[in-house]
Amino acid sequence: MSSFSTDSQTPISAPKGLQGHLLIAVPQMLDPRFQKAVILMCQHDDQSAMGFVINQQSEKLNLGSLYETLEIGTPRFCADQPVFIGGPVDGNRGFVVHSQDHMLPESNPITHEIGLTTSLDILEDISNGTGPSQSIISLGYAGWGGGQLDAEIAANAWLTLPASHELVFDCDADDIWDETYAALGINPAHYNDIAGNA
Repeated sequence: MSSFSTDSQTPISAPKGLQGHLLIAVPQMLDPRFQKAVILMCQHDDQSAMGFVINQQSEKLNLGSLYETLEIGTPRFCADQPVFIGGPVDGNRGFVVHSQDHMLPESNPITHEIGLTTSLDILEDISNGTGPSQSIISLGYAGWGGGQLDAEIAANAWLTLPASHELVFDCDADDIWDETYAALGINPAHYNDIAGNA
């Protein structure tokens, strides 16, 4: 069922556009998959864009149950760590967004503080207590074709904000959307879709 990549190839390209930013759904977002979503953007160029929803936890999976699903034993540590639904694309593929205090050769920097790894090794390191100090385990991702995200931003479907270690890792998942609006100085109750984007 769910699987992490065992190779060193990841879908991340050179930094460009909104890589390292948070994409924040406006209050009027109609797509139920992205209502109040906060997405860490890991790639954005002329060809495509991708990121991970960082505030939608799975109701069924944590690291312990993911280990059972993958049939790789029982984690020694962090069995209760939540698993997130990173987006509607490729929901059986695993990704780990993490602090850069533990980078593997195949890890990719997203910002100067945040990395991304897709190999099973990072998951094993987390469960053995030797992995990064902070991490978000995610299944699936949010993806856009060339120019699609830019058009959505131009239509005021999203706001953007540079990602910070504190917003990504230190905020409770239920609070991140409100915290991003606070960081932008916007009250979402007063936001309307003609306000433009930040």
